Amino acid sequence: MKKSENNMGDTEATNLSWAERHGISNGWLALLWVIAAFVLFQVFGGVIAVVLVVLKASNGSGTIDMQHISTLIGQNMGLVFLSNSIGQILFLALATWFFCRLQANADDRPAFLRLQFFDNTFAMMGLVFLLMLAVQPVIWLLGWLNSLIPFPQVLQSLQMQQMQKIKDYLGGHGHLWIVMVNVAIVPAFCEEILFRGYALRSFQKSWGIITAIILSGVIFGIFHMEPSNFLPLASIGILLAFLTWVTRSIYPAMVAHFVNNGTSVLVGRFYPQTTFASTTVSTPPSPYLVVLSILISGFLLYLLFNNVMNPRRDISS
Repeated sequence: MKKSENNMGDTEATNLSWAERHGISNGWLALLWVIAAFVLFQVFGGVIAVVLVVLKASNGSGTIDMQHISTLIGQNMGLVFLSNSIGQILFLALATWFFCRLQANADDRPAFLRLQFFDNTFAMMGLVFLLMLAVQPVIWLLGWLNSLIPFPQVLQSLQMQQMQKIKDYLGGHGHLWIVMVNVAIVPAFCEEILFRGYALRSFQKSWGIITAIILSGVIFGIFHMEPSNFLPLASIGILLAFLTWVTRSIYPAMVAHFVNNGTSVLVGRFYPQTTFASTTVSTPPSPYLVVLSILISGFLLYLLFNNVMNPRRDISS
């Protein structure tokens, strides 16, 4: 009898994750990894971008005027986008998948990251698609409120320079599909793996779902280093975390992320004055538009939360 009990105890210990066996908090471990992934992604992407731009500008001659590197980067935004995407794929997605082994066994990682489909997941993705279109006026309002907060001129200047480079690329001879892939598709997959997959689950295991949703959203806003867009970005992060929890799947959040970023890219290409003005929003949206947005978004959230497509499904996990 004792031998049987000992075997059961050994089995349970084996099923524990590395973090659980060593008494390490999932939440604090996730915070450390989010910071590490951000640094690795930024450093790697920046270095690769400079190397690619220098190689192209030197055209095999081996000589380049390093004093004009910033100008060269602005003239080669396609290479910058490529470097950024490579960094996201390597560190925000793949590295997070492997780092997750510290907190989940190999067989449990898909469920831990909520990389799973249910019978109604496609229906939820459709509702989320409509929700992200409907909520845009509210996001616009948050951007306007954010513009009322004073920030250091240096930070605002850096952000405006970055947005101007993207605007020039979209308005010039840049390829729309390159921007769509690197600004909408890649972040929708990689950032969701990190924030709504790994971080949300880790925070939930340590501090509960409400704290996890809010904290992951706030960190998502900080992650983008756009102070004048912090409120809308953090709010979007919170909304995506809520959608992930409600649907028990990361895929609806990926769709929502793609719709939000993809819409900005399309508007930036065809209506540049509208989308790029949002970095320094000077006027709020129409109150009627905001009210309509809240009503439609609220109804769609009601459908998602009450899970009308399958009312019996449990969303407690």
